[in-house]
Amino acid sequence: MVVHIHTSCLQGLEAHSVRVEVDLAQGLPEWRIVGLPDTLVNESRDRVRSAVKNSGFEFPNRKVVVNLAPASLRKEGSGFDLPLAAGILRAAGALAGDKALDKLLLVGELSLEGELRPLRGALSVALLARELGLGLVVPPANAKEACLVDGLSVYALPHLKQLPQLLQQPDHFLQPFAAPALLKQALEESQHGSHALATVDLADIKGQAMAKRALEIAAAGGHNLLMAGPPGSGKSLLAKAFVGLLPPMDLEEMLEVSRIFSVAGLLPKELGLMHQRPFRSPHHSASMAGLCGGGTYPRPGEITLAHRGVLFLDEMVEFPRPVLEMLRQPLEEGTVTISRANQSLAFPARFILLAALNPCPCGFRGDTQQPCTCGAKQVERYMAKLSGPILDRIDIHLEVPRLSAQEMLQQGPSAEAQSSLQVRQRVVAARAVQAARFEGLGLALRTNSELGPSLLPQCCRLNEAGQKLMQSALTRLNLSARGYDRMLRLARTIADLAASPSIEAPHLAEALQFRNWQRGV
Repeated sequence: MVVHIHTSCLQGLEAHSVRVEVDLAQGLPEWRIVGLPDTLVNESRDRVRSAVKNSGFEFPNRKVVVNLAPASLRKEGSGFDLPLAAGILRAAGALAGDKALDKLLLVGELSLEGELRPLRGALSVALLARELGLGLVVPPANAKEACLVDGLSVYALPHLKQLPQLLQQPDHFLQPFAAPALLKQALEESQHGSHALATVDLADIKGQAMAKRALEIAAAGGHNLLMAGPPGSGKSLLAKAFVGLLPPMDLEEMLEVSRIFSVAGLLPKELGLMHQRPFRSPHHSASMAGLCGGGTYPRPGEITLAHRGVLFLDEMVEFPRPVLEMLRQPLEEGTVTISRANQSLAFPARFILLAALNPCPCGFRGDTQQPCTCGAKQVERYMAKLSGPILDRIDIHLEVPRLSAQEMLQQGPSAEAQSSLQVRQRVVAARAVQAARFEGLGLALRTNSELGPSLLPQCCRLNEAGQKLMQSALTRLNLSARGYDRMLRLARTIADLAASPSIEAPHLAEALQFRNWQRGV
């Protein structure tokens, strides 16, 4: 008789239903797994055999045939260990009350002794189990994240030998719905002071008033920002302070980000939930797959791990040009599509790009004190990695000059210096204005940077003075249609920070000054 066990496999961020079919047939003892298993799934034969024996059960001395249906879906990962073991034990008649397995979805890796080890993507699997109307059996280490899904019965199974007890007394393993307590704790930690990742306070950074203002605007509207300046001018320091200006994540954003980090195997174990906005800073040697995602079995890359947070590219021109060109789609659409011969997966990638670079190979082009030693051709080759389409997708182009001697000798914060918390309060207020506007229009948007071209006439209308100023700027700055749209969005954010219902000429003038930096010689 063939028995069935419910389980799942991950494809990108989505969990797909898989049915484990086990048949104990007549013949010489052997074990075959069919249904497009990868190497890791095939290796589970040895793990499961040892786990079954070391858990006090007898492994059947017969021909074991396992089919992972649907057979056309490629299976990968170690989460099939538990359902395979349960299927074999059920087929061998070693489980009392095995009818209860028909209402459960099982996932988990087994040690050789039978202990359950954690797996990636438990939150996605939990969403699938709720959709199928099944209870979920997971390793104890994954119980917290699985319990975030409302309306789902989650059972934490520490050891394979306890499976019969779970089937007969499931209430002993049932986990309480943890979302309210976890989310409350996460919100309190997120909203209490600045983010833990913000190791630098804005008030501790000397000078750079214009750069600090640009950071505030970028945080308020979700705008991309490029900083260019000589070495030691404070670009990296400003980037480290930027994450402390962002508003706390709401519950929906926390679950979005937690799901991504769960699939990547990076979810914090102590809380089981991502409560702070991610700040990703990949090295310039990162590959295309590392930055944008990919691989034989596509996994999320750095831009997806930065979803709802910040992607910081330090020394941006040191990244290979093909890698930078891959940023075009996510910067425009907020998603990245990974295509393979047998599948195509879309990963979310709605992040704020924060980039820093030196203006030339030696780093001192345009510096007031250190002369530049680079020739025109050197500078041209150096900056050629930044294509026009990539620069066009960055709203704020900022020059970060060298600090003066007076600024460097200054002891402590200046009288006009504002802390990250003060700036963050203004950012939160501006985000609230945007949220009210989008809600009034029935739009599922979060920031001005997400406004599409069709919404700009409605949300970013210019008065007569603004139109004249924009007409002059279009000629002087040679703005493309995309650059024009981005300037309108930037001006809308500046107006929101000023609590102005309309975009005035001063708001537009401030937005336009952030497009003055040129990459050429």
